[in-house]
Amino acid sequence: MDRSKTSVLLIVCAALLVAVSFSRQVADAQEKPAAVTFEPIPTGDYRVDAGHSVIGFSIKHFEISFVRGRFKDFTSTIHYDAADVTKSTVEFTAKVESIDTGVAGRDNHLRSADFFDVAKFPEMTFKSTKVEKKGKGYVLHGDFTLKGVTKQISFPFNLIGAVKDNRGNVRFGVAAETKINRRDYGITWGAKMANGGLNVADEVIIDLQLEAIKAAAPATTQ
Repeated sequence: MDRSKTSVLLIVCAALLVAVSFSRQVADAQEKPAAVTFEPIPTGDYRVDAGHSVIGFSIKHFEISFVRGRFKDFTSTIHYDAADVTKSTVEFTAKVESIDTGVAGRDNHLRSADFFDVAKFPEMTFKSTKVEKKGKGYVLHGDFTLKGVTKQISFPFNLIGAVKDNRGNVRFGVAAETKINRRDYGITWGAKMANGGLNVADEVIIDLQLEAIKAAAPATTQ
């Protein structure tokens, strides 16, 4: 083999080695994402950013699958006490008419007197009464009102954050889940099946994924 062919072969081999090395570096970077760090959550009054939050639920249908949905129109406030989280408070109000399961006919049925009777009971509310530390997370206790019935429920929850957005607002996340029995609130529509199950389950799983925001202090002028 003459020198020119040998040089070309060496150049090709070197290029392949560089390409393989670069591919490995890219793969390593993809496999090992940069660590995420959060700031401490500061004390203050927060509102829940409904555009980046979900009040969701799921309920078993015919004992074989889950129907999932959410309430799209809601407001919520959080007072967070960084010195003692157990002194924090939470309130929310949701418009029951805003229920959305992705099927219009089903949503209209849920709004009727068979289920939520939104014409008579347009809102559901929650007001906290106590926060307690439990393990690595917390439990929120409070009065939950649905279809005119108020009962004490508890939400195990975890906090995520805080971060500052591009406008300087402080944001943190809340992830919470609990279960309620719909019959406790007078929602009894449904029937037993031949196999002993229910066409609409009694147990409802409530899943909250909330993003709370505290407005940045306005800039002062000299």
